Amino acid sequence: MIGPGETTPVPVPHVVAWNITRRCNLACSHCYISAGSWHAASGELGTAECRAILDDIIDVNPSPLLILSGGEPLVRDDLEEIAAHATEAGATVVVGTNGTGLTDARIESLKGAGVQGVAVSVDSLRPEYHDRFRHGGGALADTMAAVDRLVEHELDFVVQATVTRGNRGEVGELAAWAAALGAVSFNLYFLVPTGRGERMEGLSPEENESVLAELAELERTFRGRMMVRSKCQPQLMRHVIEADDGSPLLNYRTRCPCGVNYCRITPEGKLTPCPYLPAVAGDLTVETFRDVWERAELFQALRHGTLGGRCGRCEYREVCGGCRARAFAQSGDALGADESCAYEPTGDQPMVKRRAEVSYGEGADPEMPWTAEATARLGRIPSFVRGVVTRRVEDFARDRGYAVVDLDVMAEVRRALPVDFSKKLPFFLGGGTATAPGAPGQPQGQPAREHAWGHNA
Repeated sequence: MIGPGETTPVPVPHVVAWNITRRCNLACSHCYISAGSWHAASGELGTAECRAILDDIIDVNPSPLLILSGGEPLVRDDLEEIAAHATEAGATVVVGTNGTGLTDARIESLKGAGVQGVAVSVDSLRPEYHDRFRHGGGALADTMAAVDRLVEHELDFVVQATVTRGNRGEVGELAAWAAALGAVSFNLYFLVPTGRGERMEGLSPEENESVLAELAELERTFRGRMMVRSKCQPQLMRHVIEADDGSPLLNYRTRCPCGVNYCRITPEGKLTPCPYLPAVAGDLTVETFRDVWERAELFQALRHGTLGGRCGRCEYREVCGGCRARAFAQSGDALGADESCAYEPTGDQPMVKRRAEVSYGEGADPEMPWTAEATARLGRIPSFVRGVVTRRVEDFARDRGYAVVDLDVMAEVRRALPVDFSKKLPFFLGGGTATAPGAPGQPQGQPAREHAWGHNA
C-alpha cells in the first residue's frame, strides 16, 4: 500500500491497442466489439484526430508498441497514413486483421507505411468450422492465401485462434501449421464473455486446465522456432512455474497488465484497460492521453487495488492474478475473481515471485559503456523489451570479455542465435536474413518473439 505523502512511479503504457473501426466484412461469433458490415464510419475518429492522439501517446512513451485493429482495420483508407504517422513518431506498429483483405498490393502498402507485423485469425483448418465461426463463406481459404502472401513478402505474422469445444482438439495441429509457415507466435485466446461473446459459453475450468497444460507442452516443443502463448488466460504462468524453469514466459513482470502497461482505444476515442474490458477510463477527444493514463480511477484501481475472491488469496497472484476482463464480465468488478480457473488456493501458501532479474516492461540502465551507434539502435527497440535486451546484450559482452557494446558486438549476438533463429530475425530487431550486413543484434532468448505483441501470458 502507498503511505501518506508517498508516490509511486506511473507505469509506462508499453502496448496500446487501437480499435480504429467497428466495421468488418465478417461477423465473428465471439467478437468483443460486436463488429460487422452494418456499422457506419461516421462514428469513428478522423485521420486528424487519430494523429493528434498518437502524438499524445508518444508524449507519454516515445517507443510504444501500437496494435491497429478493428473491426477490420483494412476497411479504413487512412490505415497506412495512421501507421506511417505512428512509425515516424517512434512507435512500432503492427496490424490485427482477419486476413481476408490482405492482397499483395495491400501488404506492400502496409510495409511502405512502416507496419512491422500482422496478426491473422485462423480458428480451424477445417473451413466448415472456421467459416461458420467467422460468419463468412470462403474466409478460411482467403486467410490461408493471405498467410502465403505474407511469407512471400517477408512480413512477420502471428497466428491467433480462439479455443472452443468445437476446435479444442485442433490446438496442436493449428500450432504446428503456424510454425511450419514461419509464424512469430501462435496465440490461443480463451473466451471473455463480452460483446457478442456474451452469448457464448467458454470452456469449463477443468477444460481450461487441460488446454493450458497442452499449451505449456507446445511452448516447449516450438521453443526457438515460434512462441506459443495463452491470451486472456494468465493461469498459464502457474503451469510454467510448476513445470518449466527454462520457459521464456518467466521473463514476464506482471500479472494481467490491462490498465498497468496496456490499454485500448475504441473507435470513438474512449480509453479502456484492454479490448475485453469495456469500462471507460476516459475520453481522448476531450482529455489528453497523459491525463487519463496517469489519473483515471479505474487505472489506479487496477494498479494498486487488492484482488478479491480466490485470486486475492492465491499465491500466484503476483505472476498471474487472473484475467481482469473476465472478472469484470462475470461480476462487474475488475478486481474480482476469475472464475475460469480450476485452481483452489488455500490462502496459506508463500507468495510465488517472478524469477527473472529483469523482465519485460522493466527498464534496465546500461551497466557497460555503449557507443552512440549502439545506443541509437537500442533506442529503436520497443520500450517493453528494451530492458531485457540491454541486460542480455551486456551479459553476452561480459562473457566474451568485451569492454564496450558497439554494433559489432550486437551483430555477434545475432550470429550466436540458435540455429532455427539464424535464418530470420523478428521485425523488432531488423528482420530480413541473418546474413544481411548491418542487421541489428538480437540477444539470446529471442525477446521480441517471447513477447509476440500480446497483452498477457
